[in-house]
Amino acid sequence: MNASRPQLTRRRFLGMASAAALMAAGPASRAPAGGGQRKIVLSFYCDDTSPYVAGAKAFETFLDYCAEHEIAGESSAILGVSGHSMSRRPSEEEQAFLQQVARAHECGIDTHMELMTHGRLFDFGATDPGKDAAHEGLWLHEPEVTVEQYERYFAGIIAEGERVGVKFTGLTWPGCGCEVCTRRYAELRAGGHNAPNPAVWQALLSLARQGRFRGHTVPCFFGSSETEYGIHRKAADGEYAVYDLMPNAKDCFGIWENNPDRVDPDYYITANGESGIVVRHVQAAAPYCIWYAHWQGLNPATGVGWSAFTTVVERIRRHLQDRVVWMRPSEITERYHAAGGWEFLEKGSRD
Repeated sequence: MNASRPQLTRRRFLGMASAAALMAAGPASRAPAGGGQRKIVLSFYCDDTSPYVAGAKAFETFLDYCAEHEIAGESSAILGVSGHSMSRRPSEEEQAFLQQVARAHECGIDTHMELMTHGRLFDFGATDPGKDAAHEGLWLHEPEVTVEQYERYFAGIIAEGERVGVKFTGLTWPGCGCEVCTRRYAELRAGGHNAPNPAVWQALLSLARQGRFRGHTVPCFFGSSETEYGIHRKAADGEYAVYDLMPNAKDCFGIWENNPDRVDPDYYITANGESGIVVRHVQAAAPYCIWYAHWQGLNPATGVGWSAFTTVVERIRRHLQDRVVWMRPSEITERYHAAGGWEFLEKGSRD
């Protein structure tokens, strides 16, 4: 993805739009019942992951690190970000990257579709983005799109992944701040459309019932907030469900700009383990602390935030080892849905 990403990020847009939805969801989705020192879940989302930022070897190094240190999170796979589907006639570098994505789950890392291109809607028949098509992120909010249309598009992305052994676990909203999208988002808000089209959730649920995702539940990343966060069930049918699992910590690993001024490991946890957003969530007995990051800043080859990331992991291990447990987002939603809440976080329970 380009380092000069537009400024209307998912955080800004969803921050403007999410208040009503959060009020409807209620506080029960945030806090576990009862007291005691429960372990809290740690996880993360990593956006914009591709072989074009830092090469396939960087993703391999990242996965090896996660496996060795037994940490867990998510990293997106945007199969058409270059303008063609890398699952069809991939270059040597693309093939090497796809092989790593296929092994990500065994290393503790989920794989989200950040839709097909993180840009315009993809024409699967022509195997490239439509030049005049709407942007994918905006399209998820358009009220006239049907369940069938969403399901067909998501199924097309899933099929591209299946060609190369990639199994998706969830969906991340691809934010966009171009002039057209910014204007249209404003029109949608003015018309009372402050959230994704509900048909999105129903389409994802249908695909989960068909076994097209790796698990029975589908975690999604749309908005985030350090305070007004939660896990919100958007659609469900028995053992199958779709959840909006909101991060409650931001990106201080260089963001998409790969900017050293946006790197701060102390934001997460200080060297003495006494402060930072992770520590505050632990002290508040929050059910989880999930942060988000961007591959441009996080990757171990060219990312200015890689050293900070490993520092944060080491500080957590040193100071909070007995208070936290790492889980993939899909594991969080699977356990939450099966338990009907946060009861699975009782002190000492993990397996």
